[in-house]
Amino acid sequence: MRTLYVVTHPEAAHHVEGVVGGWHDAQLTPAGVRAALSIAQALRARIPDGAGVEVFSSDLQRTSRTAEEVAELFGMKPILDRRLREKSYGEAEGKPQEWLDRRFVPPPAVGERMDHDEGVEGSETKAAWAQRVYAAMDEILQSPCAHQIIVTHGGSLTFIVASWIKMPIESAGYASFRAPSGSITTLHEDDFFHNRHVVSLGDTLHLDSAQAH
Repeated sequence: MRTLYVVTHPEAAHHVEGVVGGWHDAQLTPAGVRAALSIAQALRARIPDGAGVEVFSSDLQRTSRTAEEVAELFGMKPILDRRLREKSYGEAEGKPQEWLDRRFVPPPAVGERMDHDEGVEGSETKAAWAQRVYAAMDEILQSPCAHQIIVTHGGSLTFIVASWIKMPIESAGYASFRAPSGSITTLHEDDFFHNRHVVSLGDTLHLDSAQAH
């Protein structure tokens, strides 16, 4: 039996500044730091005491800070992996979102979607983005650990889930698993059928309870 908890980092500076994230290394806002603690407490409550746990994270500040809050409650350090980063938006990173929106060329409805050129210099293709996330997932899942936590970004979540359900990369060009910032997505594999379940996508109840207090 294996359960993955995939966390999308909470509010970061680029969210409130209205600038493009990607590899732009924005920090969590004070609200984001409070949300990271709520995420950590929610995960601590879900995983039995003494159970084996591993924490993996994108190496950008907004994810690594979130992962540090989580890992601290389990008495460990997160394993940082740059392959879990958000898509690189090249020269658009750190610029106003409207700057990117004016230049962005969406993929065609049919035809080549994974190697599609989005019209922004230095921007990563969907194919390159998916390949690195899939490779990171292959490595993570080689471990027999029963409870694994992955802290990543909203965009990269799609490829984590697609990899989990063994969706071919070429089909992932049409996939979109959307979840809000600060959410927890729960993935589970049973011991009998070895089916891979998407138990919940983008759960934010832990954030609601934190705000209530």
